[in-house]
Amino acid sequence: MAIQRSELLELKNLGMASVNILRAIGVNNYDDLQQLGAVNAYCRILERNINVSKVMLYALHGALLDIHWNDLPADVKANLVKQVEDKQTANA
Repeated sequence: MAIQRSELLELKNLGMASVNILRAIGVNNYDDLQQLGAVNAYCRILERNINVSKVMLYALHGALLDIHWNDLPADVKANLVKQVEDKQTANA
């Protein structure tokens, strides 16, 4: 049986552990991630009580933009965190 390579593994910032987490929340390809967006995907991960750091949020956003997460400007990172916090407050 051939091992199926994940399209998600081809994206910047995403390794096997990240891909497995994404699959656990129903994200199986780039289109799924793009439709959901980095903030919503990260919130879903947190809702599943999967322990991830903010780097996962940055990695997801960077993957969508084809940019290494560490190259995201500080204001973009801060805005992503604020969006997550606002979403969590709204859902509390």
